[in-house]
Parts: sequence; C-alpha cells; structure tokens
Amino acid sequence: MRLIRTLFVAALAMGASLAHADDSAAVQRLTGLLNKAQTLTARFSQLTLDGSGTRLQETAGQLSLKRPGLFRWHTDAPNEQLLISNGEKVWLYDPDLEQVTIQKLDQRLTQTPALLLSGDISKISESFAITYKEGGNVVDLVLKPKTKDTLFDTLRLSFRSGKVNDMQMIDGVGQRTNILFFDVKMNEALDAKQFTFDVPPGVDVIQE
Repeated sequence: MRLIRTLFVAALAMGASLAHADDSAAVQRLTGLLNKAQTLTARFSQLTLDGSGTRLQETAGQLSLKRPGLFRWHTDAPNEQLLISNGEKVWLYDPDLEQVTIQKLDQRLTQTPALLLSGDISKISESFAITYKEGGNVVDLVLKPKTKDTLFDTLRLSFRSGKVNDMQMIDGVGQRTNILFFDVKMNEALDAKQFTFDVPPGVDVIQE
C-alpha cells in the first residue's frame, strides 16, 4: 500500500492574494475548474517529506483520467506501482511485491486526493470544507475533510491558467507530499483499455 500512502499524504502552502471563505463560492470555483477537463493526461513529480523536512521519497510518473471515475496513476521504476480505477473498482499493483490489491470504489476512496480529480464533483462539498485564494492566473483551493476518518488533514490544489498545476497535502503527523503536474493535456481522446487491469500470471491477489 505504499502508493496510496505516498499519493494521499502531504503539505500545505498558501500564496495568493484574495481569500474566499464562502464554501459555496469555493465549491463553484473548484467545480468550474475540474469540469474543464473531462479527460486529462500529465506527467508528475512527487516529493514526500517527514514532519522535520527530511526527504523520504522522490518519484515521477504518468497520470491519465476520464471523468467520472476513470483513473490511472503509474509511478516509474525503481519504485514502480500502478493505481487504476474503472469507476467501480480500484486496482493497486506492486510489481516488486508481485501483488495486486483490489478494492471497491467506495466513498472513502473517492475522497483521496488523486481520485478526487476524476470523481463526482457534485459530492465534493459533502466531504470537504473548501476555501480558495486567487491572484493573477493562479487559483489555490484548500480542502479540509469534514470527518476524521481520512488519509490527510489538509489538501491544497493549485490551478494555473485553468490547468491543474500542483497538489500539496499534510497528514496528522506532519508528513507532507508535494506533487507537481507538467505536460498537462486536457480533453483529448483516451483509450478506455488503460482504465482496466488484467492480473498478470503468478501475482498474488488481495480482495478488500
């Protein structure tokens, strides 16, 4: 489960000029930005730090999504892992461990930051209190879970010129993850096959 931990843990940094505490206005702003990308592909780099700022892990990879619910997150070797959602199930595949974990895509998983990008936008305000700051062509939205049973305490999602730019999260023990997106492409045709997973021969399967 390393990928779920490293994807869904993080850091908070604020830095724009106008603050909006009206949750309904923030939800509308986030909805508008996410709705611009019915499909999205991007490269990403990810850096995880502990509470003292010590570097724990640095990875890179490729993201693909199609709204609603179709998602693929592939982390490059040497820490290769693959997270795929077809809108009903989530597969987490670790080639090094020769193991795949299969879970139903329930409400808890849809609240994780990465899957949030491809999820049901209409339900965001049910799970998060949202505020935002806007300055120039940058919009920073801060999401705080309304329940305690979550994988992060605070998430900042930043958009630049209408495209997702970075994601920063922090968990309850101060561990932080920064994810930077680049080569972002929106609304291009995507092959549906990349959002399904065929278990390789000899791989252990864990059903949750």
